Amino acid sequence: MTKSTKQASKPAKKEQPSQEFDFDAIIIGTGPGGEGTAMELSKKNKRVAIVERYKDVGGGCTHWGTIPSKALRQSVSRLIEYNSSPLFRGHEKAKHLTFPDILKHASAVIRKQVNLRSGFYDRNRVELLTGEASFVDKNTLKINKPDGSVEQISAHQIVIATGSHPYRPDDIDFNHARVYDSDTILSLTHDPRSVIIYGAGVIGSEYASIFRGLGVKVDLVNTRDRLLSFLDDEMSDSLSYHLWNNGVMIRHGESIERVEATDDSVIVHLESGKKMKADCLLFANGRTGNTADLNLENAGLKADGRGQLKVNDQYQTSVENIYAVGDVIGYPSLASAAYDQGRLAANAMIDHQSTAKLIADIPTGIYTIPEISSVGKTEQELTEAKIPYEVGRSQFKHLARAQISNSLVGSLKILFHRETKEILGIHCFGENAAEIIHIGQAIMQQKGGGNTIEYFVETTFNYPTMAEAFRVAALNGLNRLF
Repeated sequence: MTKSTKQASKPAKKEQPSQEFDFDAIIIGTGPGGEGTAMELSKKNKRVAIVERYKDVGGGCTHWGTIPSKALRQSVSRLIEYNSSPLFRGHEKAKHLTFPDILKHASAVIRKQVNLRSGFYDRNRVELLTGEASFVDKNTLKINKPDGSVEQISAHQIVIATGSHPYRPDDIDFNHARVYDSDTILSLTHDPRSVIIYGAGVIGSEYASIFRGLGVKVDLVNTRDRLLSFLDDEMSDSLSYHLWNNGVMIRHGESIERVEATDDSVIVHLESGKKMKADCLLFANGRTGNTADLNLENAGLKADGRGQLKVNDQYQTSVENIYAVGDVIGYPSLASAAYDQGRLAANAMIDHQSTAKLIADIPTGIYTIPEISSVGKTEQELTEAKIPYEVGRSQFKHLARAQISNSLVGSLKILFHRETKEILGIHCFGENAAEIIHIGQAIMQQKGGGNTIEYFVETTFNYPTMAEAFRVAALNGLNRLF
């Protein structure tokens, strides 16, 4: 054996952090992605620091997005339930809450989340630094602290988990007191009687439900030809009907030409020639990655036109020691996925040969009133792929638990292969849909023939529960087979 052959046969040594660095890893951002990365690395005995520019941990998820909007929805949903129940109302006048009223509940939830998440960093000995981070080079960050001081720290590896912010067109004055985006809407202090929501994506649709539940007149402007077009058509149609039936004016295929904001109102002029007037405007049309202030060029990185970074299947950017997770890398832009991305990135940072991946079928939860949740394929996708599928349906109004809780609006749909009976997709519209979907998701993930619609017929569930929807839908679908 030659000398060169002997050298080639030696196992490659794992790259070790140089002692000249302050930390093994630094994470920028304490949202779900940053937190997931930090916790996983700390549990693997790495020296970890995390940088947060806001005064509290949690990122946009905790302070402006997922948590507050869902807390607002919960309050409004309970208000609707109260006002629609003769058990509580009797002959009294309907109870009214203002947007500032329901913000109090959201603020309380945010405080609890901040306290909880702050404890994670303390217990796991992750050093938390407050300030604005930017790159000096690929291993070094400059931290501009709130008191005006500047600190430089370095690490063998760096993770960008800075999240995203609402897109703001230059021709709209977001400093005006009646113009909001999905972050600043949480600072709304008056009680609007009407609102225009521009953008009918997930955020726009959720806030349309919230405001309409408060009795606010809502104009929902959709730039596309249907709501949430990534959903199964029946789910999209159900949401459209329910919003319309509750009084939301939906305008499809429209675009803003200009916004005229005055002291007492906002007038939105559409390119089609239409115009609308309301007490305020919520602009919720798109998001941009938080990369503009990072000085990425100093690290040899460049974001795309939407402020997002490209990564490989191990969440590694084009610079070997820099990783990115969460909204800053785009799809799927879900808090649930960001946690897992952070954990997977941490494992890849330690073991460069890691093959762990996100699950293929990530559930979608949309917290409109009622909720929508989906996992797997839609009917449109299966039809286009020419997969022979069948459909099983159940209506909530027929379920004992739904009748008891007066949650009669909604349905569950199971799509399954006609021949193998493998579950291909599940779509749910109704109260607690985001919880209900997980039962079906668990079965879809089973291997070795465990993924079968017959599970729901052969298994005994508690009664009465919303889980009965799966049994009803399964029987409905199997009865279609011949």
